[in-house]
Amino acid sequence: MDHMQEVEKLRARTDIHFNCAQSLLVPFRDVTGLSEDESYRLGSLFGSGMHHGGLCGTLSSAAMILGMAGFGKDVSTAMIRDFRKRHESIQCRDLLAASAKRGIPRKPHCDGLVFEMTRFLDETLAGSTIAQQDRPMV
Repeated sequence: MDHMQEVEKLRARTDIHFNCAQSLLVPFRDVTGLSEDESYRLGSLFGSGMHHGGLCGTLSSAAMILGMAGFGKDVSTAMIRDFRKRHESIQCRDLLAASAKRGIPRKPHCDGLVFEMTRFLDETLAGSTIAQQDRPMV
């Protein structure tokens, strides 16, 4: 199962909730080296903009994934800049308000952001030699 297939499967589950951050961290555990449970727990407090409408959880978790893959600030900064350009904000509360104004319910809105970030991560990781190198030991 590829990342997008796993993301779609997690977002469709009704027996357990995977927030936006968890919905990326769990499928990209092959990149982070974390277990499924560790990924789920790590992302648990990053959904809904860290539960207060702050930075979108998809951006938080994508930055964690990029960091674990060995990428630096330049890639993360470009990701955030491009996201802001497309969505006019990086703050969960603003993104949800804009979505509600357009008549888009929360779940489809958040699903769309998770799918968008999954595509970004897959493209970034596939196009990088960093992702294919051994990560330095800390």
